[in-house]
Amino acid sequence: MDVRHYRTDLFPEIEPYSSGRLPLGGPHVMYWEQSGNPRGTPVLFLHGGPGAGAAAAHRRFFDPRHYRIIIFDQRGCGRSTPHAAITDNTTRHLVADIEALRSHLNIRRWLLFGGSWGSTLALAYGIRWPERCAGFVLRGVFLGTAAEVEWFLYGMRTFFPEAWRQFVDPLPERERGDLLETYYRRLIDPDPDIHMPAAAAWSHYETVCSNLIPRHEDPLPTKGGDAAALALARIEAHYFVNHVFFEEGELLRGIGALRHIPAIVVQGRYDMVCPIVTADGLVRAWPEAKLVTVPDAGHSAMEPGIRAALVRATEAMKIRAS
Repeated sequence: MDVRHYRTDLFPEIEPYSSGRLPLGGPHVMYWEQSGNPRGTPVLFLHGGPGAGAAAAHRRFFDPRHYRIIIFDQRGCGRSTPHAAITDNTTRHLVADIEALRSHLNIRRWLLFGGSWGSTLALAYGIRWPERCAGFVLRGVFLGTAAEVEWFLYGMRTFFPEAWRQFVDPLPERERGDLLETYYRRLIDPDPDIHMPAAAAWSHYETVCSNLIPRHEDPLPTKGGDAAALALARIEAHYFVNHVFFEEGELLRGIGALRHIPAIVVQGRYDMVCPIVTADGLVRAWPEAKLVTVPDAGHSAMEPGIRAALVRATEAMKIRAS
């Protein structure tokens, strides 16, 4: 029996064997790193948000004996600079950054692994450069449509009314008619006394709604402190207010370019941030892709069922993407 498909949790912690900073033009400089097997199958981890940044735990979805694991922080977040910057920060820029990193690392083809916004970016890159893609592992699919953004801002209160009240309570009553515009205006304000409380509220709302299994909730970050929350909230609002820099339905219309490439889609049944209807629509347009529905999970990649399904997917891709 092939036991590779049956691993059920993350691989042990590892450290990068190389890292660097790649100038992207203008003020932006990308942080990237590699870990695992330098001669292994290349796999690119695409983090969520946009604006969330990558973390050490993200290396652990992949067998380090088999995979050459590449991780980077997208423009404006994590260890890339300048921090929380939205100038020259669009989907087109991020797709070009991925291709620049591939060329810089002298990789011919790689497996794309992305969750939430990372799934959006993986699809956008694949549609632009399908010949560079050996396969896809996608989680919590987000296609950047107006309906998905509307759901995030208003629909999630159906299941998380307390979290939604915390999201809107900092806003004056007169500013609650258009939550996206109101938050965007506050998040781009240069005054930390304005943008930091907005960032804390936005980030807390998203975090709480991402977990089916409740976490021990920390209090809202103080106005002086959470740089990661600012990058996430500001960049996410920037993308949302600009319609994710897509025409409506653009990704689904381009899926034909990917149908010959192996793909596994992992989706929590009770994902409230990126509901399963979106993943269902994707695999209906891409019937060759395998949909794995985790019956007892929400959005977070770190919930036990999602974590196990993602590791099984990367194990399966050792064969499928070879």
